[in-house]
Amino acid sequence: MAKSKTPRKSSRKTPKPSRRPWFWRLFFRVSLIGLVLLAGWMVYLDAVVTSRFEGRRFEIPSRVYARPLELYDGASVSTTALQRELELSGFRRGDGNKAGSYSRDGNRFVISTRGFRFPDGEEARRRIAFGIYGDRVENFRVLSGDPAPIVRLEPAQIGGIYPTHKEDRILVELDKVPELLPATLMAVEDQNFYDHFGIAPLSIARAMLVNLRAGEIVQGGSTLTQQLVKNFFLTREQTLLRKGNEALMSVLLEWHYEKDDILETYLNEVYLGQAGTRSINGFGLASQFYFGESLNNLEIHQIALLVGMVKGPSYYNPRRNPERATDRRNLVISEMEEAGLIDPSQAARARGLPLGVSEQPSYSENRYPAYIDLVRRHLARDYREEDLRSEGLRIFTTLNPAIQYAAEYAVEETVPRLASGEAREALEAALVVTAKDSGEVLALVGGKDPGFAGFNRALDAERPIGSLIKPFIYLSALAQPDRYTLISPVNDKSFVLEFDDGRRWEPRNYDKKERGEVPLHEALSNSYNLPAVRVGLDIGVDVVAETLQAFGVTSSISRYPSMLLGSVSMTPVTVAQMYQGLATSGFNTPLRTIREVTDSQGEPLNRYPLEVDQVADPAAVHLVQYAMQEVMQEGTGRSAYYTIPEQLTVAGKTGTTDDGRDSWFAGFSGDLLAVAWVGRDDNGPTSLSGASGALPIWSRFMAGVPQHGFSPVVPDGVNYHWVNAERQALTDEYCDNARLVPFIAGSEPDQEVSCSGNLQRRIQGWFEGLFR
Repeated sequence: MAKSKTPRKSSRKTPKPSRRPWFWRLFFRVSLIGLVLLAGWMVYLDAVVTSRFEGRRFEIPSRVYARPLELYDGASVSTTALQRELELSGFRRGDGNKAGSYSRDGNRFVISTRGFRFPDGEEARRRIAFGIYGDRVENFRVLSGDPAPIVRLEPAQIGGIYPTHKEDRILVELDKVPELLPATLMAVEDQNFYDHFGIAPLSIARAMLVNLRAGEIVQGGSTLTQQLVKNFFLTREQTLLRKGNEALMSVLLEWHYEKDDILETYLNEVYLGQAGTRSINGFGLASQFYFGESLNNLEIHQIALLVGMVKGPSYYNPRRNPERATDRRNLVISEMEEAGLIDPSQAARARGLPLGVSEQPSYSENRYPAYIDLVRRHLARDYREEDLRSEGLRIFTTLNPAIQYAAEYAVEETVPRLASGEAREALEAALVVTAKDSGEVLALVGGKDPGFAGFNRALDAERPIGSLIKPFIYLSALAQPDRYTLISPVNDKSFVLEFDDGRRWEPRNYDKKERGEVPLHEALSNSYNLPAVRVGLDIGVDVVAETLQAFGVTSSISRYPSMLLGSVSMTPVTVAQMYQGLATSGFNTPLRTIREVTDSQGEPLNRYPLEVDQVADPAAVHLVQYAMQEVMQEGTGRSAYYTIPEQLTVAGKTGTTDDGRDSWFAGFSGDLLAVAWVGRDDNGPTSLSGASGALPIWSRFMAGVPQHGFSPVVPDGVNYHWVNAERQALTDEYCDNARLVPFIAGSEPDQEVSCSGNLQRRIQGWFEGLFR
């Protein structure tokens, strides 16, 4: 049997397949390129992270405050105005024990103030009690807190100047927030915050497992650092690239900065709600927005709610979804208990409390857009718009909420009654109110819809002022006592002016009548045109123009004779500035809306003190004031007393332009000066005069606020005399036609006329003398 042959194995070993060096070379090169790109990307991300953290992290809006309400024995305030102002400042009606609350029993109030840092120092918390009788505070007492004769309430925030990207926040410092807040935040959102390096792989894995079991996203694994990075630098899109960047930037952030720095930034950055077009960022503002309280005053259940809302501010919005928010809050309270932050009894009590959210946000859009508009223009003198939007300035204004309310009410309630139908729709109005002695703008209404932030007629509607110019014509004349007194006869008779170019001008009285010679005071009180023009031409148009400029008119004035009938155009604010000098006896006081500005920490930056400049002889102004009081008692303004109390002495002047296109009234009491305007934006005619259009608004306003009557001090060099104005002579007090008139010393009449006297007036005077 043949032996089978078996193939002989080759003695040469078959070479193993090579490792393909080209693959490794490619892998190495790709990896190298990847590392280079990653390094470059890291460098870029690092620059992004550090530039934001080491630069200005936040743009903080400027906050605008009303003037603080001062309460003391004798303070002037009505019960209605006080309650309205308390609500405007975010006080809640309750037992009056908790800070930021008040109780009311009829005219009796108990208020627990919150305390507030004013530019001149801290106003401590106090609990006060008092009554209001006849619009005055009585029996004022401090029930708890440091004794003080005067207590200032926290001023209402009336608006803000916000960053262009629509974010709003109140910055807080980590070492000044309640310890329970960051502790709760970490217990709920990131228990290992102080241990990880920006990301927590175990937390991410645990969250993934929980979510897989639940079949939906029920738990997140992001650290606080990652959340901050997402809000601070990235978008909310759910992509791997964004998640990768988030992780890298979190590590970089932790590499560069301390944990406390990151946590503090988180507290100020986190999104916690929406107010109109602006987002509520940070716990500081959220505390004000939802509870009307500063962060340091929050209780356990309130902290729990805010921390719970981090997961979904809209979903857990306590105002819109209170049940959902309550469940979330209680879950956070349980986690606080589990973490040992509160004991079981505290947890049980906190779960049993209502949410405690204020009904209205202690925050709003600019409540008074026309007024804020004027504030911004005044601020523009000293601050850049960019700084106003980003530096967190605190601006303390002169706005008086009670006066502003009365001004708005007067406009809204009166304008619809001035006309009907289409004419009513076309009518617009403006009202400016200032403090008579200080020039502080207390209220400003820019249109018949005060809440509309549109065309601001108080500031921008330049309209002819009509007869409002007449007090300044006569002031210019009375400053020359050797030529004019209040009883100087002036001719109320028509005349024609012919100019060199052949044009003719023939002024007329409003009622088209002529009265012959009339005393100067009567010409002013009844607003006769012809005597005013004659006097103005006699003393010179230039002199009148200079008087207007001395009283604060900065725009150019066309020095034509028609100017003497008020063809010069001004805004209501300019008119208020001009009349301020008349109200203060010739002392020009620039109108101001700002008292002080501080930085975000409360350090004073600018003060705007009272400025006074004497621009006219007080004696001559006193004579004009006398005639302006006569306007209200006997002249074109007398219908005001259908509305205002008879005992409130006031002085004022009407103004009307051709075809009723502009209806004006400017006047003052002992405390307030107000200028009202009514007209149409298209400059169309109306059926109104100064007395039938602007005066009703002015009167309605004056009747709505407590104040003192106008009682001017007689300046040196002015003496009162009984005179017979028609005969230009001194006379006896009890004579018919006798009038007590002020004269600048030396200008009184030389002549004297006597009379047998009116028996009834003599008897009346005798009895009056007994009681003087």
